[in-house]
Amino acid sequence: MPFPSDSKPDSQVETLIEKERTRQTTGLQLIASENFTSPAVMRATGSVLTNKYSEGYPGKRYYGGNAVVDEIEALAIDRVKQLFGADHANVQPHSGASANMAVYQAMLKPGDVVLGLSLDHGGHLTHGSPVNASGIFYDFRSYKVGVNDERIDFDEVRRLAHEHRPRMIVAGTTSYPRRIEPEPFKKIADEVGAYMMFDIAHLAGLVAGGAHPNPVPFADVVTFTTHKTLRGPRGGCILSTKQHAQAIDKAVFPGQQGGPLEHAVAAKAVAFFEALQPEFREYAHQIVKNAAALAEALAIRGFRLVSGGTDTHMMVVDLRPFDANLTGKEAQAVLDMAGITLNKNTVPNDPRSPFVTSGVRIGTPSVTTQGMREGEMSTIADFIVTTLKGRNDPAIVADVRAKVAALCAAFPAYR
Repeated sequence: MPFPSDSKPDSQVETLIEKERTRQTTGLQLIASENFTSPAVMRATGSVLTNKYSEGYPGKRYYGGNAVVDEIEALAIDRVKQLFGADHANVQPHSGASANMAVYQAMLKPGDVVLGLSLDHGGHLTHGSPVNASGIFYDFRSYKVGVNDERIDFDEVRRLAHEHRPRMIVAGTTSYPRRIEPEPFKKIADEVGAYMMFDIAHLAGLVAGGAHPNPVPFADVVTFTTHKTLRGPRGGCILSTKQHAQAIDKAVFPGQQGGPLEHAVAAKAVAFFEALQPEFREYAHQIVKNAAALAEALAIRGFRLVSGGTDTHMMVVDLRPFDANLTGKEAQAVLDMAGITLNKNTVPNDPRSPFVTSGVRIGTPSVTTQGMREGEMSTIADFIVTTLKGRNDPAIVADVRAKVAALCAAFPAYR
């Protein structure tokens, strides 16, 4: 039976895809965990590789016809090992969450004690949230940021490590805006005989571009997603020492997943190649410069920056000093109407629920991909302020929406 004729496309889905393309390219994408991928990455993601079943690993598949796929996956592995200086890489995880769970399965037993950053202080669901499998199957204990400086207190991490004697210490965050040095985590882990895992999901592109310390020389295992600052397809990756390579590979397949998404693996290979180019280093550093400029511009306009600012690609903004009645939920909704996409986010010790929040999280990877620099960050801050102050006036919001579209037209994501 042949495919439907090209003259009879699925107009419903194609219309919706075009609608989403318009939304992405005419608005400001400020979600810290999002980015624009290159056309080359998208071509690989939409390639014929989606047709192939490839359970197993290069040279050890359970299906025939994998000679080409083996070459592609081996290329992705070689490139990411070169990019981060790792002994071993597994490029098959479908997501950062599945990568993290595979590491836990490989290196822990159910009920083992693990130390990770609390979700409401910037950690990730898979770092021990009680509603996540990580918190259900393992005995996570949480460290938090300091009350006054809102930064990781390594004296507190050390105290908790010696008190609870964890089998593993997890570094890495999802909404912590500061530089995270891997060496202190490694030192504490060694003191208590724990493994050290560093989740650089948000930081991978900054690490690859030299804008953040590389934890690979210190950690037993490093996990990350490929679709945030690394600017690749949606997916995950695990780097490890040779000691843990076999256990991690077995945990990914057959432990956590069946057949890998080889079209995504090919797209990861493309993204790793792009990140190995000299211009990616400039891009990574510009992300950080833009974040610092946007954070400063928002602080000048009356917002409070959690921890006082940012060293990375993101900032967490406390809305209460700007407007005590404004919630993160309301801010996210009205800014979306103005073409400014970000997400509501709790601040440390937030009195509001995670569904309402007192803050928002803002990131600069996407606008940096568009070519925007520090000057545009001040303009974006003005757009945010104008929208939030005029949130009850549709005409004001519509006017900002038009200005946002004009700015994006001057910096097209795809030419």
